[in-house]
Amino acid sequence: MYLTPQHILLAGASGLTGEHLLDRLLNEPTVTRVLAPSRKPLAEHPHLENPVGDPAVILPQLSGRVDIAFCCLGTTIKQAGSEAAFRAVDLDLVVAFARRARDMGARHLIVISAIGADPKSSIFYNRVKGEMEEALKAQDWPQLTIVRPSLLLGERLEPRLAEQLAGPLSRLIPGKYHGIEVCELARAMWRLALEEQDGVRVVESDELRKLGK
Repeated sequence: MYLTPQHILLAGASGLTGEHLLDRLLNEPTVTRVLAPSRKPLAEHPHLENPVGDPAVILPQLSGRVDIAFCCLGTTIKQAGSEAAFRAVDLDLVVAFARRARDMGARHLIVISAIGADPKSSIFYNRVKGEMEEALKAQDWPQLTIVRPSLLLGERLEPRLAEQLAGPLSRLIPGKYHGIEVCELARAMWRLALEEQDGVRVVESDELRKLGK
């Protein structure tokens, strides 16, 4: 069974995946409104509403009906500057965004996590992602879709050295650890948004690649 989403809330529209997803949403005939708050202005579009500023200030001010919410928020410890700053984005801000989306009427949340996410992991990055997943499950969403991509392959405005070095190798690794093109991830997220399935669904990277073909 498929839904026909009309009003979309998108976080992280200026990031690598969010940028591709926003372009897809704005070109979907069933989408009449995309509400995409961001720190910097996005390109104008008739169906786009783009509040600009500090997310902590903007989130409580968002208004209007929302059917589906996409969360593409994410940073790195290097970009954030510290583990605490990383948690503030990849855990606290994601959870706050989801809570606001739910308050606005969204019944389905599609969120980007990471391969290996585990709240008990000894790896800080994976542990935070796992804690984020558990916090979202606790919000009791009618439909929660957690996507766990492997290494993202695509051109960033600010290249990440580790991704540049690991990218070619990740294309050779089989299964869910094989790198995924960001355009494939965006297509997969849109397809998942159209599927009606109660409860929590976790989609690993190998399935995402199949959905995004």
